[in-house]
Amino acid sequence: MTLILGIESSCDETAAAVVRDGVEALGQRVASQVDLHRRFGGVIPEMASRSHLEVILPVIEDALAEARVSLADLDAIAVTVTPGLVGCLLVGLSVAKGLSLATGLPIVPVNHVHAHIHGALMPALAERAARGERGPDGGSPQPEWPLASLVVSGGHTSLYASRGPALHERLGRTIDDAAGEAYDKVSALLGLSYPGGPVIDRLAQRGNPRAYAFPRSRPAGLDFSFSGLKTAVRFTTHGPNARRGAPPLPDLRTEDLAASFQAAVVDVLVERLLQCAERIGARGLVVCGGVAANSSLRARAGEAAAQAGLPLYLPTMALATDNAVMIAGLGHWLFREGRIADLALDVAARAD
Repeated sequence: MTLILGIESSCDETAAAVVRDGVEALGQRVASQVDLHRRFGGVIPEMASRSHLEVILPVIEDALAEARVSLADLDAIAVTVTPGLVGCLLVGLSVAKGLSLATGLPIVPVNHVHAHIHGALMPALAERAARGERGPDGGSPQPEWPLASLVVSGGHTSLYASRGPALHERLGRTIDDAAGEAYDKVSALLGLSYPGGPVIDRLAQRGNPRAYAFPRSRPAGLDFSFSGLKTAVRFTTHGPNARRGAPPLPDLRTEDLAASFQAAVVDVLVERLLQCAERIGARGLVVCGGVAANSSLRARAGEAAAQAGLPLYLPTMALATDNAVMIAGLGHWLFREGRIADLALDVAARAD
């Protein structure tokens, strides 16, 4: 049995979790900063860093208490080191280093985006482990590789060929806005609240997705682009010559705008995911990241997976957004492969 403490502080959630054997969460805590940043319409890095400093130790203590373990029971500390806001990442890494110095526990550096992929696998793998299934090496169960993995959030929209628990090759990414970022910006254009994803999703369920003919951008290869879609929504809601900060035009059907925008985003995401799956001969599909909580994306991905005869791996709603369960879960496999770091470890805003 392996117990890993995961620490996540890459953006605006401070999280800690204890995970057993890479699949079973024994204890977890998340302190969200959404209310702190809402009035600014986005994350303020300096404020986010200070908030992490204020809550990270109590968050870790609560996760350990819920898991009913102490630091002495752990095998390693997994911590997000890339990608993310540098000041935020440094808070988590500094705490991990302090705990490592105090206890002798090894530090396992984790890529936040790769961890999202593992987080989507965890519900299904935990069910298999509960039935007594084991992996080919006698450890925790694994899916059939390779998988076509779509990571879609406020900061990332990327496609990966996932060939193992810790082996992910990026095949496509956004060349401008991430899908979740486009949701936030369109929400602002419509005069709605932050974050934009949940509110647009709710409105879209009451709207007509064919009411507005918004574009579907398809750059070369498996890349994404959402800036043109955002601009099309702006011209529709404000006119081509509207000044910054101007109110939306009158008589707009907000529900139809939300539904039409969301349909354009989801169409491209699912289309690209299937193209990736065909290219690599995928044995399954993964959709993860904050936008994986979107009801339309979950439904469309499920339909596409069924038509392709492939299993679909989705995170629970709690694991869709940033969390430390996925960090500890992936950290288990990295630890098994001996991917530990010394105290010279540093963070990186962008992953390779």
